[in-house]
Amino acid sequence: MAVSKAQQASVNRYVKANYDRVNVTMPKGKKDVIKAHAEARGESVNAFIGRAIDETMERDKDVESK
Repeated sequence: MAVSKAQQASVNRYVKANYDRVNVTMPKGKKDVIKAHAEARGESVNAFIGRAIDETMERDKDVESK
């Protein structure tokens, strides 16, 4: 089933209103390593990166409070 231009425009407006976008630059080949790691755990790359950031921030917060 094809998505109409109006449907895509609606999705784009929703994403723009509800999400922030962050661009990450890394050495060639690293993206493939990250993708394989995430897929092996049943996650998308986006979900894996978000989880990695959340876990690191939580760990850092615990270290800072000591």
